[in-house]
Amino acid sequence: MSLQFETVGVVGTGAMGRGIAQIAAQAGSQVWLFDAGAGAAEKAAAALGEQWDKLAAKGKLTAEAVAQLKGRLSIATELTQLAPCQMVVEAVVERLDVKRQIFGDLEGIVGPDAVLATNTSSLSVTAIAAQLKRPQRLAGYHFFNPVPLMRVVEVIAGLKTDAAVCEQLSAYARAMGHTPVLAQDTPGFIVNHAGRGYGTEALRVVGENVADFATIDRILKDQMGFRLGPFELMDLTALDVSHPVMESIYHQYYEEARYRPSVITAQRLAGGVVGKKVGEGFYKYADGVAQMPPEPPVPQVAELPPVWVPAKAARRPELYQLLKDLGARIETGQQPSEQALILVAPLGMDVTTIAAVERLDATRTVGIDMMLEDAATKRRVLATNPATRPDMRDAAHALFAKDGKAVSVVRDSGGFVTQRVVATIVNIAADICQQAICSPKDLETAVTLGLGYPMGPLAMGDRVGPTNVLEILFNLQTVYGDQRYRPSPWLRRRGALGLSLMHEEG
Repeated sequence: MSLQFETVGVVGTGAMGRGIAQIAAQAGSQVWLFDAGAGAAEKAAAALGEQWDKLAAKGKLTAEAVAQLKGRLSIATELTQLAPCQMVVEAVVERLDVKRQIFGDLEGIVGPDAVLATNTSSLSVTAIAAQLKRPQRLAGYHFFNPVPLMRVVEVIAGLKTDAAVCEQLSAYARAMGHTPVLAQDTPGFIVNHAGRGYGTEALRVVGENVADFATIDRILKDQMGFRLGPFELMDLTALDVSHPVMESIYHQYYEEARYRPSVITAQRLAGGVVGKKVGEGFYKYADGVAQMPPEPPVPQVAELPPVWVPAKAARRPELYQLLKDLGARIETGQQPSEQALILVAPLGMDVTTIAAVERLDATRTVGIDMMLEDAATKRRVLATNPATRPDMRDAAHALFAKDGKAVSVVRDSGGFVTQRVVATIVNIAADICQQAICSPKDLETAVTLGLGYPMGPLAMGDRVGPTNVLEILFNLQTVYGDQRYRPSPWLRRRGALGLSLMHEEG
């Protein structure tokens, strides 16, 4: 089977261009490197050669293979030297004027059947191609850093892109060992668009003083299995990268509430507290290691009060079983005694509203997040309301830590922490499908490979239950009065009909 593109040009030899050149050469293509910076292309070729030499030293490549790979790299000192290339991918600065100039020049250099591709992460593919004589041969080809390890690439069709071009780029991605996902030309494409919910909702939680950075990170890792908490992740990517993306997508969608950025990241960016690379972000770093504050100790309580659970608690039978397993004294009357800890388990609603609507004694009322089965999580999360007595808060904490499982106690919030973050992620993903930006399958692939989530966002919604996600969103909208939480039609219809969020209409 012949290679899709035997001769490939790479314009821009920074981290992204260098990574694309590496996998293209490894796929068997002859690669021409061009960079406007003096000596930059030569430096990139030398760095790739050193990388292959290291792989040979580890026994992962033969000396003959390394020689072949190095022989596939050529330096172009002028853009005109890319004339023989069957495909040219651009990976330069994210400026529309610069990219348009490069492709305008390339159009007069390469052959009429050559494919042009942009590695843009945030600009419109349609806008980049708009001034070309043949815009149908330009597509987005968005790789992720580091390119050799992040084995997914978004293939983006502009308004005039020929479908055959996307097919060619997809086939070539597979030859390079990457998984292509097809996307329409919209702000953020798939991955940067779908990734909006995780960080921005966590920022809203901390902005409401519900919990601190470390507590939110611990909760989302231990309850949902994320590898990094949102604040760890933002420290890793750095706010000088991630905050402008938040703002860009928000403004490109004409201030859509679902993508609203946070003043917290804007302020920290202005202060230069951008993340791990400068030694300080949401955490301080010593020798590259985050200095995490210790977990609060479990309170010592001499005698635990009896516990009463109202009828409308989520997973009420399971909650009763958990209380029995923990040795709690359970009250089963229609009303709690005056000594009882009142335990509520809402979906999306805050503890305060439940206490007020059901006329419970707020001073003794504590919430527990039962969105997921207790056995499926490594941490239990409790929420107080502004009136909760400290002795009742401590009693609830001590009770739910009796078997050694981690417990976090947060202040009142619609949806605790995990409910609102997961519901936001699922809702944005559902709306990506509603807009037909990509297929549900490609969405799941892009997010799991591109963001490293424990499962795709639609699978996450199915795991929680679409009707539960809907209830969380409706209640969040009630608590906060914010259009941010309005459910996507995709989610509303599938939730109402009891369908999987992966279900596509015939």
